[in-house]
Amino acid sequence: MEVFSDTFLEFGAILVIAVIAGLIGRVLKQPLIVSFIAVGLIVGPYGIDLLRSGEKIHLLSEMGIAVLLFAVGLKLDIGLIRSTGRVALFAGLGQVLFTSVFGFLICIWLGFEAVTSIYIAVALTFSSTIIIVKLLSDKKEISSLHGQISIGFLIVQDIVVIIAMIVLSAMGTPSETTLTMEIVTVAAKGIGLIILVLLLMRFVLGWLTSRMARTPELLVLFAMAWAISLAAFSDLLGFSKEVGAFLGGLSLASTPYREVIAGRLSSVRDFLLLFFFIHLGSQVNVPLLGQQIFPAMILSAFVLIGNPIIVMIILGLMGYRKRTGFLAGLNVAQISEFSLILAALGLSLGQIDEKTLGLITLVGLITISISTYLILYSHQLYEKVSGALDIFEKKIPAMEVDDKGLSGSKFDVIIFGLGMYGNNIAKSLEKGGFNVFGVDFDPRALKRWKKKGRAGQYGDADDPDLHEILPMDVTCVISSLDDKSLNLALIKYLKHAGYEGKIAVTSYTGRTAKELELAGADLILLPFADAADSIPLKLKSLKKQNPEP
Repeated sequence: MEVFSDTFLEFGAILVIAVIAGLIGRVLKQPLIVSFIAVGLIVGPYGIDLLRSGEKIHLLSEMGIAVLLFAVGLKLDIGLIRSTGRVALFAGLGQVLFTSVFGFLICIWLGFEAVTSIYIAVALTFSSTIIIVKLLSDKKEISSLHGQISIGFLIVQDIVVIIAMIVLSAMGTPSETTLTMEIVTVAAKGIGLIILVLLLMRFVLGWLTSRMARTPELLVLFAMAWAISLAAFSDLLGFSKEVGAFLGGLSLASTPYREVIAGRLSSVRDFLLLFFFIHLGSQVNVPLLGQQIFPAMILSAFVLIGNPIIVMIILGLMGYRKRTGFLAGLNVAQISEFSLILAALGLSLGQIDEKTLGLITLVGLITISISTYLILYSHQLYEKVSGALDIFEKKIPAMEVDDKGLSGSKFDVIIFGLGMYGNNIAKSLEKGGFNVFGVDFDPRALKRWKKKGRAGQYGDADDPDLHEILPMDVTCVISSLDDKSLNLALIKYLKHAGYEGKIAVTSYTGRTAKELELAGADLILLPFADAADSIPLKLKSLKKQNPEP
């Protein structure tokens, strides 16, 4: 009982420290990954040396990795790659190839051995899906063009990291056979595992999940059991546990319950990953970090600068505007949680040492910390550097500028925001004989708009250069957006561009309406008030349709 009590107290103390570190990180606008690694450093042997239950922490960390890879497989959406066209594949594979090759050369220049250089270079190629999706969601940019492109090439990176784990874990499997026989054996085992999963998908998993789904708690328990057991089976075959967990998620991705499972597992995943990052931080040999500062700074600068540049070059060559390339490029200016998992795998296989693990962790801390601020303030940063980015944009960025929609047409009104409210405004204006041009940062919304025979253009209200590709000789610009900051930015940029027509923006509160008026809006649209005012008219029309007997 005494041992249990000590362990229980130890875990309680670690969780309290994690909460405090998380709160500090939130104030500093840092992701929890940074805070949790810091907790590992604090409770580890070079901190207050609180961590005694290393094996238990390690077990929980392995479960966390398995659930994370399971969730990645579960939410893997190949359709998203198709929807973003070739750009996801070209940008994803191009960035991985560029970073791995030049990262390897930099590591060799820094004096690392070939195998160590391979690990470091591969670790530098992956960007954090969790961090990027979280930041894009907070900024409401998941549906934007640069958001969809970013998620598309993150999926490509996720596939590459799985392949890398398979290859590296196969390389680390001790064997007396020749290299050719090892490759054949690994390939045979891999094909056998995939065939087994496919057969279970075809004949068992659909039927089984439909019955488990009758009790949501049982469905989540089954998902956890499936993820952990397949990870363990993969480990028995000589692959990493991560490979099996990923295949487990992929096998359930086609079921109608994947969103439910993913949603319910997210909190479990986040809790278990806490222990992975704590375990990782506790393994870092702090005295050796002093020797790693110079290479860490060089490699961090390469990730922070090189990765965005290669993405901007690829998107520019494919015909995207410099702004899209810049915003998408900033999203890859950090290394991933998968980079740290890969480093931990290399350490467990004996292919890298603690010194290399510490270097990769230090690069992760530096790049994640800095890139978080870069992404949060990406629009303000673009304003300052946009003039220097012209080399990354073709004279006519064909992927974003719709010349067909503009040629030979005269428009009366531009509408920003093509959702339900924007479409209703367009209908009313078209009934009044106005010719309407639409703008939206969601490619899917723009596609639906154009299907109705209307002209439109991809664009963001807070893009300072957007007026250059829009038909600005209109009598009025209307924003149906309910975001005050976007509306204020739109007013500012229209005034700065010399637009002399009327500006109408949307507000849902009186306080916001006053700010927008002071900023220069000529008309404030109040959807709630307008809808409330129309209710008596609608009730009267209903009364006429159904006269009292």
